[in-house]
Amino acid sequence: MRAIILGTAGHVDHGKTSFIRSLSGVDCDRLKEEKERGITIELGFAGFDLPDGRRLGIVDVPGHEKFVRNMVAGAAGMDLVAFIVAADEGIMPQTVEHFDICRLLGVRDGIIVLTKKDLVEPEWLEMVEEELREFFADSFLAEAPILAVNSVTGEGMDAVRAALVAKVAALPLQEEFGPFRLPVDRVFTMKGFGTVITGTALSGRIETGADLTFYPGGLTAKIRGMQVHGQEQKLIEAGHRTAINLQGIEKEEINRGDMAATPGTMVASAIFDIEVQVLASAAKPLKHRSQVRVHMGTREITGRVSLLQAEALAPGEQGFAQLILQHRASAWPGDRFVLRSYSPAHTIAGGRLLSVAPRKRKRLAEADRIKAEQALTVYAGEEQEAILLQLLEESGLQGLDINQLAARSGIFGKRMQRLLQHPVSTGAVVVVESDTQRMLAASVTSRVQERILTALAAFHQANPLKNGMGREELRSQIRPAVDARLLVHQVGVLAKRGEVVLEAGEVRLTSHAVQLQVDEAAMEQKLETLYREAGLIPPNLKDAVALFADIPEKQTLKMVDLLITKGTLVRVNDSLLFHSQILAEMQERLVAVLREKGEIDTPAFKDLTGLTRKFSIPLLEYFDRIKLTLRIDDRRVLRKE
Repeated sequence: MRAIILGTAGHVDHGKTSFIRSLSGVDCDRLKEEKERGITIELGFAGFDLPDGRRLGIVDVPGHEKFVRNMVAGAAGMDLVAFIVAADEGIMPQTVEHFDICRLLGVRDGIIVLTKKDLVEPEWLEMVEEELREFFADSFLAEAPILAVNSVTGEGMDAVRAALVAKVAALPLQEEFGPFRLPVDRVFTMKGFGTVITGTALSGRIETGADLTFYPGGLTAKIRGMQVHGQEQKLIEAGHRTAINLQGIEKEEINRGDMAATPGTMVASAIFDIEVQVLASAAKPLKHRSQVRVHMGTREITGRVSLLQAEALAPGEQGFAQLILQHRASAWPGDRFVLRSYSPAHTIAGGRLLSVAPRKRKRLAEADRIKAEQALTVYAGEEQEAILLQLLEESGLQGLDINQLAARSGIFGKRMQRLLQHPVSTGAVVVVESDTQRMLAASVTSRVQERILTALAAFHQANPLKNGMGREELRSQIRPAVDARLLVHQVGVLAKRGEVVLEAGEVRLTSHAVQLQVDEAAMEQKLETLYREAGLIPPNLKDAVALFADIPEKQTLKMVDLLITKGTLVRVNDSLLFHSQILAEMQERLVAVLREKGEIDTPAFKDLTGLTRKFSIPLLEYFDRIKLTLRIDDRRVLRKE
């Protein structure tokens, strides 16, 4: 059964820790400094069983303005909030800021607790309740019960327990069977155990013995043991407040704010697409390139906000932007964040991540702004198939394999497979590598095909006497560059459609055929006749070209290449060519002699052909090269078939 996290919020010294002690019997102030100063500094944790058997994990957050960073870390992942307000003081500065943070982080429900009821008169208590009802109006706590308690005597705590039972029963919780994620809020070493981390699991489930990768660094460790509220557990899942003992990693290699997750399920990035909401209570607009403190999970990073639709967002406005961080972080789309001004630090905005590893978006030209807005509108929507297509479109020629697509979308397993069935079957997504399931958007592959056809057309125009292009030569002409596997795949697609032809390792347009002009046709005939009549004593290439002195040498050489491509001529070495018919007849005579006598040496071959060494040696080497004969010392034998 999925665990529930109850977080606290409220101004310093309004009784959050005392409330938790009264509810659960656990004192969350564990540090010496906390005891001495009488305030919460670090996050505290407790467990509590509801009357219906449900287990609550409780997070005690600091209320002092100096420790808002820790409060934000504790608020990440809470399902319900117990918003604490002292009856003798009412709404105070951190009441407002904590409430803003809860809204920005997407907390959806909770209860309002009026502590220290014994310090005020009933009339005063009633006035504070009215003030709170007005303060929380039009928010997720608008209908929340306001429960007055005395944490010292326990008065009112039964009503709190009953309210929590009702709230938990109404939560729309789903069991999470996907990848495991836990933002680290503490890391320390225990004697005899080694490295230990703590945090609240956000999603998935994991067992003892499994591997955990720490993002953004990418180091992996094995789980040696786990505890939930001090009890050993073999399996933990979303909502559990957990301590994990690790092996294979040192304390210094993990930082507070790291995300411990199933290996291969996250990416590290310093750029995130976001939808940002400026608080209505913000003192001034959020300007483009503003330096801010970014709170994501349990991590705080300095960064800048690059607005994509305006130069500034006024208090109460929202818009699309990019977060440009000083250091990399790891998250999934949909995760929430909080922005605080750099100095002095105040909560000013927040929102949700839309994509987690985008390129830096341009914003100067109107076309760039429109393109960015269209992409982020898709990411902000609920059509998951459209989101996957947009991710593939923006990945361009590189594409994404199935694991990369999952890590960038936060969609995994069977759900990912179901979402891909339709776009793959309709051709909107193209799988270009079956082994890795590397995918490209059809819009991207269409552009590749257009570039292939354009490159071939240009080649045929410049080289009318050549049959086609080699694949590597073709790849070198395509910009932006494509990798070899993508080219092979796309040429294959075009061949199946009948637009190109593959012949002898070359690619040509189906419509292309070598068309000779009248004078070229005559030259072809003359060259063919020259080599056929020359028999086994042909001229070398240089002398043959010289016979056509009235024709440019380049054109004559092109015609020679054409005859070689057609198979009319055969190149024996760089300067020596034979007519294919003459060479085939010579080959038959040689095979007959070898079958009769078993071998032949150079003098015997000269006697057979009547040729000098000038022709006999290149011919013998040619027959070796085409694997007709095998040379043994100074003799040739027929190769075994």
